[in-house]
Amino acid sequence: MVSKSPLNIEQCIDFAVSNGASYADVRIVNRTIDMIRLTNIDSNELSVLNTLGYGIRVIADGCWGFCASYDFSFWRETVKKAIDIAKASAKFKKKDIILTKIPVVRDKYETPQEIDLRTISANEKIDLLTEVNSTILKVQGIQQARSMMNSIYTDTIFGSSEGSFIEQKIIACGAGSVSLAADNTNAAFRSYPASFQGDHRTAGFEHILSLDLVNGSLEFAHQAVQLLKAKSCKSGKKTVILDGSMMTLMIHESIGHALELDRVLGSEASYAGTSFATTEKRLKYQYGSEKVTITADSTLPGGMGTYKYDDEGSPANRTVLIENGLLKNYLTSRETAYLNQGQISGAMRAEGWQNFPLIRMTNINIEPGDSSLNQMISETEDGIFMKTIKTYSIDDKRLNFQFAPEMAWEIKNGKIGDVISNVKYSGITPEFWNSCDAVGGSDEWHLWGIPVCGKGEPGQSVPVGHGTAPARFQNIQVWGDL
Repeated sequence: MVSKSPLNIEQCIDFAVSNGASYADVRIVNRTIDMIRLTNIDSNELSVLNTLGYGIRVIADGCWGFCASYDFSFWRETVKKAIDIAKASAKFKKKDIILTKIPVVRDKYETPQEIDLRTISANEKIDLLTEVNSTILKVQGIQQARSMMNSIYTDTIFGSSEGSFIEQKIIACGAGSVSLAADNTNAAFRSYPASFQGDHRTAGFEHILSLDLVNGSLEFAHQAVQLLKAKSCKSGKKTVILDGSMMTLMIHESIGHALELDRVLGSEASYAGTSFATTEKRLKYQYGSEKVTITADSTLPGGMGTYKYDDEGSPANRTVLIENGLLKNYLTSRETAYLNQGQISGAMRAEGWQNFPLIRMTNINIEPGDSSLNQMISETEDGIFMKTIKTYSIDDKRLNFQFAPEMAWEIKNGKIGDVISNVKYSGITPEFWNSCDAVGGSDEWHLWGIPVCGKGEPGQSVPVGHGTAPARFQNIQVWGDL
């Protein structure tokens, strides 16, 4: 935890109020990111990025103003600039900003760790990744092995003119590998344990050890080689079963982003669009089948979207977004919750001190069902089982999409069959989720961590979590050979 603030937050807030702010908050953020990248066994890259600064957010004349700096001696000028921005914006306002009330708290929070990340040296981390890559390279047909490991430390001090004062220390880490196979005609790769830099958690080094990187990477290296000789997928309507890692991005792109209320209300339009899930649909729209219940839960232990308070001081909580297929709530801020008369989901997050907080995903999860992967497969006559996101695209309203897995198998007469390649599937978001007829149970449910999710202009990237289990979808358009 930050032992001493480099800025007197109370003095800063009092200065803002005395200069015309009806509301003010200050965030001081000190973040360090350690990254290791290893290619084969003789090329490694170590980088350490540290940033420290403060952001001041005010409401003056009914409008937002924001300014940030790394110069802590410059705080009066920074406050004045934030107020000037708010007053300039007020000339064009349609209505005043009103914030939903939240509890006033003075509190501290720190991510629990079993093995303190800072006690593990860079050499120990490199040794583990070297063992991973050496193991991958022993598999015949593998041409290259890559592995990576991240450690992220974020200390935040937050204070508001309402009287809250919060200190949080969020600690996260993750790792993964990529096995690249090639022969004279084809190339293929497999990512362990998932795409996009592996699997991350807010936890200590115990999480890295739990990934079993060596054995898991070995299994996926063999799968990469299998893909070189795999037959191509045939196009048509199929039953599709997605593993948990495939489900993460499916939820992320077609539900998580679609239910960010700033996007729904049109204030997040220029970067990747708005949303089809408009507010008149709330409590009336069947987003998915009765098997689909989606929650936003920033209280889950270990989630990359887990904290005790968001970046405007709202308490972490569990919000039901979709219940048995029915659209119930959105991801909200204090401002948008007031506009929509909905629940505050504690989802305002900023990448760093230099960023204005935006509505962001926390841990967006599909709740466990009553099926299992084996049961879903045994009940499927003609289908495809898909693992690990390879590529994806979705339109600006989060409606029309196309996804492709790294790995896929035919399902014939209730049994897993041959590995197939060149697989992709497409659909329309509500039709896809309404076709879900089975979700795996709690023993197959896993909370995945994605280290980067982009949004906003200027762009911001924050980590998010997705709790998923395997799920089955009927009559999905699958594409392969035409």
